[in-house]
Amino acid sequence: MKLVVATSNPGKLKELQKYLADLNWDLVLKPQELEVEETGDTFEENARLKASEVAIATNSWAIADDSGLQVDALNGAPGVYSARYGANDSGRIARLLTELGNETNRGAQFACAIALARPDGTIALESEGVCRGEILYKTRGDGGFGYDPIFYVPHLQLTFAQMNSELKRSVSHRGKAMEGLLPQIEKLIV
Repeated sequence: MKLVVATSNPGKLKELQKYLADLNWDLVLKPQELEVEETGDTFEENARLKASEVAIATNSWAIADDSGLQVDALNGAPGVYSARYGANDSGRIARLLTELGNETNRGAQFACAIALARPDGTIALESEGVCRGEILYKTRGDGGFGYDPIFYVPHLQLTFAQMNSELKRSVSHRGKAMEGLLPQIEKLIV
């Protein structure tokens, strides 16, 4: 069975293939020319929108996620604008650290919403995941991407950028969302 991943990012496709390895689905990237504007106010709305539009356009099952960083002292910013908070990863990190300044409340969370749509665009399944942590004052580690070098998970005493991919997958927001989705997918396809 074909499952279209509502992204143009081959890295995200590879990550989802690892999560869904036990299912007999052929995961493929959405067509390059198919762009879905993320107009939702929440991660859930954007995930539903992307999954639904890609499913209809490709007449296939589609899966989409939307995720981002929510910083307590910034009233949840950057939130759904996490990817657009700067021109690149270093710019986004610099802006966030500047806005936080010497703020001592460094609490934050990564949040992820995932939606699975049928070929007619109706949403079949949804799941959410959250990973709580703190924002460091400077980067630590050189793995991962995005805000990973400043997102610190206290109980592990590591940033996402310091974790190996297996550990990150097991504790991350996307990992937790997939953990909630997998049992539902197995019931759906039986």
